[in-house]
Amino acid sequence: MKTFSASRVAILMAGASFAAVPAAAFAQDTQPMPDDEIELPAEGGEIVVTARRREERLVDVPVSVTALSGDDLVTSGTLELTEIGEVVPNLTLEVSRGTNTTLTAFIRGVGQQDPVAGFEAGVGLYVDDVYLNRPQAAVLDIYDVERIEVLRGPQGTLYGRNTIGGAIKYVTAPLPDEVAFNVRATYGSYNQADLVVSASAPLSESLRIGASGARLSRGGYGDNLVQDGVENYNKDVWAARGTIELDTPAVFARLSGDYVRDTSDPRQGARLIPGLFSGAPVLDDPYDTRGGLNVVEQEVEAYGGALNLSFYLSDNLTLRSITGYREDKSTTPIDFDSLPAADLDVPAIYENDQFSQELQLLWEGDRLNGVLGAYYLDANAFTAFDVALFTLGSIASLPGLNAQTLGDVNTRTWSVFGDFTYDITDRISLSVGGRYTSDERNSTVLRTTFLGGYSPLFPPSDAFPIAVTSDFEGTETFEKFTPRASISFKPTPDQNIYLSYSQGFKGGGFDPRGQTTAAPDLNGDGTIDYADQFEFLRFAPETVDSYELGYKGSLLNGDLYLSAAIFKGDYTDVQIPGSVGFDSNNDGQNDTFIGITSNAGDADINGAEIEAIATISRDFAGPGSRFGVTMAAGILDAKYNQFIDAFGNDVADQRVFQNTPDLTFNTGLNVAIPAGAGMVDLIGSYSFRTKTSQFEVPNPFLDQDGFALVDASIVYTPDSGRFSIGLHGKNLTDTRYIVAGYNFVSGGVGGAPFVPTLGLEGTLTGFYGDPRRVFVTVSFGL
Repeated sequence: MKTFSASRVAILMAGASFAAVPAAAFAQDTQPMPDDEIELPAEGGEIVVTARRREERLVDVPVSVTALSGDDLVTSGTLELTEIGEVVPNLTLEVSRGTNTTLTAFIRGVGQQDPVAGFEAGVGLYVDDVYLNRPQAAVLDIYDVERIEVLRGPQGTLYGRNTIGGAIKYVTAPLPDEVAFNVRATYGSYNQADLVVSASAPLSESLRIGASGARLSRGGYGDNLVQDGVENYNKDVWAARGTIELDTPAVFARLSGDYVRDTSDPRQGARLIPGLFSGAPVLDDPYDTRGGLNVVEQEVEAYGGALNLSFYLSDNLTLRSITGYREDKSTTPIDFDSLPAADLDVPAIYENDQFSQELQLLWEGDRLNGVLGAYYLDANAFTAFDVALFTLGSIASLPGLNAQTLGDVNTRTWSVFGDFTYDITDRISLSVGGRYTSDERNSTVLRTTFLGGYSPLFPPSDAFPIAVTSDFEGTETFEKFTPRASISFKPTPDQNIYLSYSQGFKGGGFDPRGQTTAAPDLNGDGTIDYADQFEFLRFAPETVDSYELGYKGSLLNGDLYLSAAIFKGDYTDVQIPGSVGFDSNNDGQNDTFIGITSNAGDADINGAEIEAIATISRDFAGPGSRFGVTMAAGILDAKYNQFIDAFGNDVADQRVFQNTPDLTFNTGLNVAIPAGAGMVDLIGSYSFRTKTSQFEVPNPFLDQDGFALVDASIVYTPDSGRFSIGLHGKNLTDTRYIVAGYNFVSGGVGGAPFVPTLGLEGTLTGFYGDPRRVFVTVSFGL
């Protein structure tokens, strides 16, 4: 019997690459211990995992989860976190509009597109068990990673922050017991040149230390045609990570820290319509831009640390502590209109910091296993930006018209949770869990109208204030108990049928872009007072009740792994954040934009998922050769039952779910053939997703029709494993597809003219996914 680390074979169907063995995945885990491993027979058979710190087979885990090993991600040429969205069913991961490193994530129709402060993410992202409260700097590069897990459906009774849609866990590689040194270099299209260096060494029998650094660079897919030397969609990143581990029979401790600095050029969108004021034509290349905003540099800096402690109190009882601190700062020039003049230009500053503490008490018994935990988070998110409408101001005798917004959101949350599984018989298991959450949100919003150009936030500035349109501070606490339960039945030892229920909860808050002078008289007392402003800026919590029926089976002596699930989600008080143009002086022309977040109503999110990984043939071309296929498919039927618009009308029949295709599909193959003193892997992947809407209101110009992506790799690895060399191709058909956008126009449908809703040019811009890329990767290790 051969022993593999858990991550090396935890590639539950999916992918861009196909493991040489039946898949294993982590699900419902209470933070895997450092000694987790999988016992894998050489020729099929059962897979035993200890991801919940007890031995259990993959088929015994009653949760929808996909886990991708770091080794397999590297082998397939996966470079960024967003790429796993191609291979995991009902998952959308994209770079947010107007940014290089801010993450937009949706699972089963639940997520957050707008990265403005004050909104909790619908999908939780964890780095080494530490929850990231904000999406800035969250488009993580794939280096020094042990595995990535995607858990679908509400999470929160087992660890960390409560998340309503699902969780993505990025787990870095543990330090080996011996001296290690690894180098990975990549060179390819658009002058891509990456270098990742990792080294580690044991200082004693129980103490290890390691560090890694990365230099990631690439030329732009396009150019800025009005700013010399500025590219569009380029990459310029420095990153580093350090770790110290102490491993004794009584305690395990891991202290880690990381740093990222991204100075890539601003990512600007492509205009989809000609300029309505200047007549500027649409560019031929969607990766080019004419964005002229340059009053602030594009830069993202993020760093943080974590201390993970495990105290083995007895053979059955373990105490865990997870302490984390993170901080990031971003400056970015977002040229909404993508034209030289400041028709709708938004230079912005984001600053975030957070401290979190989690405690877990884990019990492992013969029939009863589970966890009790407590979680605390103290976070601050500060956003500052100008909205420059200089072309509009010039014709309205308001030179340098500009609206400045300062939004400061403090979040303090605490929760207690528990989840236990009891084996009633050898075939039947019952799991129950619950979580109580208290979220306190304090928001300060200050909006000021300036004339004379950009505000003093972006010096040098000669601008002067003429009006304060918001001066607001609000505090509210949101509390909720959310349960979870499941029952599993195993008709045979290698199959599992489970039924589960879980409830997800996301707290409310106040829109930090809101303008209090736009508030109506909501309480009907004849005046616009603080109570009206409070209700105008406030949005309530949302909840999801999720029901799931699933099957998992290890069949054909382990050569086929199959997982399938159908689910139903009742989505209540759905939070809909958005920005709209606003006419502050009633002259018939919108002169600013404001944030309006509402709880639109309720919706149904129903669907199904199936994942399979199969070894078709072994030793067909000599000992060790294999041929295998993978498949993953997700189907979603998401629709609003009620959607109340800003005027009190139910427009559910005119609204759709954003970033939620009806079908996601992926299939892959891996052919491994002995070659000399090594192995050649031929890897192919085909992924497809149906039409996707960028916003709740469909837009035929901005929405993306269904499209497919084709990837391929050929990798040689000698039997010694000391090095590998691979040739990778991504998006080989060079498909153009929109992943995000801005829309500040009306009309345009059925031959009707476009009418700008903010500015004069009309902002309808799209941001595109990566074009065809080919690159070579060489890895070497000692």
